Formats: sequence, structure tokens, C-alpha cells
Amino acid sequence: MKQKVTNLHFFFHDILSGDKPTSVQVAAPKNLSSLDDPLTEGPEADSKVLGSAQGYYIIAGQDSPMLVLAADYGFTTGPYNGSSFSVFSRNPVMDTDRELAVVGGRGAFRMAQGIAKLHTHSIDATTGDAVVEYNVTLFHYE
Repeated sequence: MKQKVTNLHFFFHDILSGDKPTSVQVAAPKNLSSLDDPLTEGPEADSKVLGSAQGYYIIAGQDSPMLVLAADYGFTTGPYNGSSFSVFSRNPVMDTDRELAVVGGRGAFRMAQGIAKLHTHSIDATTGDAVVEYNVTLFHYE
């Protein structure tokens, strides 16, 4: 298989002034949340725990809710016990299906790169509780 190389060229505009700034000082601590969420075999709350996702997300987005997520998905059982992969990506939480960038890993997932395809399985509109299905493809070195 031939390796594909993609070159991107773009401009980043960090605007702090005017009526519609693209960067603002964060004054409300409620925009930052930490997480320590269980990873399970199935969608049920009592399903077998495989590990946990630990990290944080920041609520961002001018036009629609968007999270910027930094998290480590660690496994505590099975063949990947002690291994983890890391995500740093924007997460358009209002989309039922979305992708996150995998930017690293350790243990069996050393130097991982890849994608995590997410599907919202269920969400409680009152509490905000959600169950999200992950299908992850990793490219890594053992």
C-alpha cells in the first residue's frame, strides 16, 4: 500500500476585539469540566467495566455547542490492561455521529495515531447524562 501525504494550507485568525471576537477570556469556571468516566463492554450501566477515560473538556463554539476534549482512555482489564490512548480534538456534541483525533498512546498502543468514531447511544435531556458508543482505529507500535 502506498503512503498518502496530504498538505494543508490555511490561515488562523485569533481576534480579541470587536463585536464578534474569536478568543475571549474565560471568566466562568463552569466552562471547564474534568472527567473520569467508565468504559464498559455494553451500553448498560451495570455492564463490565474495561477501564476509564480521564481528562477535561472546555465548552467552546460561537454558533453551536462544541467541546474541546483532552482525555486518556485507559484499560484496566483484558489484553490491553495497563495500556491507553490519548485524544485531543474538538467534539461537536450536538452531532449524533462524529470523529475525534487520536494523538498518542502508551503500553500496547505506544505512539498511537488514529480516529475514534463516536455515536451517541442515549442522552438524558434533563440531566445531560449520556452513553456514547466508540469505534476506535489505532495505528501504533508495540
